[in-house]
Amino acid sequence: MTAPQSSFAKKRLAMVWAGGIAGIVVGLAGVYGIATLTRNVGADTACAPAVEIAKKIAPFVRGEVAAVNVAKSPLKLPNLAFADAAGKPLTLERWRGRTVLVNLWATWCVPCRAEMPALDSLEQRLGGPGFEVVAINIDTRDPDKPRAWLKEVGVQKLAYYADLTARTFQDLKAIGRAFGMPTTLLVDPQGCEIGTIAGPAEWASDDAIKLIRAALGQ
Repeated sequence: MTAPQSSFAKKRLAMVWAGGIAGIVVGLAGVYGIATLTRNVGADTACAPAVEIAKKIAPFVRGEVAAVNVAKSPLKLPNLAFADAAGKPLTLERWRGRTVLVNLWATWCVPCRAEMPALDSLEQRLGGPGFEVVAINIDTRDPDKPRAWLKEVGVQKLAYYADLTARTFQDLKAIGRAFGMPTTLLVDPQGCEIGTIAGPAEWASDDAIKLIRAALGQ
């Protein structure tokens, strides 16, 4: 009877270890939100075309836009919430069906201020039914300051959008797409990532225009 009991004890110990490991994994998932355990397969599938667009624009990631990181795997972006110039609540969902360049900026961010005229120029050149630069201000103290500054530097083509809570930055940070300011994302018509850049770029340059045109299939 000694050998069978020993075998049973070993099997039981193995089951205990397996259960313990499974519990640790589940616990980590609950604490840290391990993405592989909760991945939205449907969203990833819907975003597959964005990865194909990313491959097409990769040859244009150079010069003034060399810092753009093109999407390597499907990623559905959060439905960012902010407001328009009149204070009307909006979300990124409003731009479904259009390619957008989402830019988070603030007046306290020197590189942000430096690139705003270029973003305004990009909107003037390529903005239309199929594309828009969606620049979201995240100043949290004085809501009038960014408006006054934009007027002062002559930014006229960009629609004014603001998030007084700066939650948009936190939502993008949570998925590893915001590390500092400015943060800019090229988003496909389904709300999926095509490319991301941390830091400023010369969006009025020929390099940027070619990149955006490639994303639009032009």
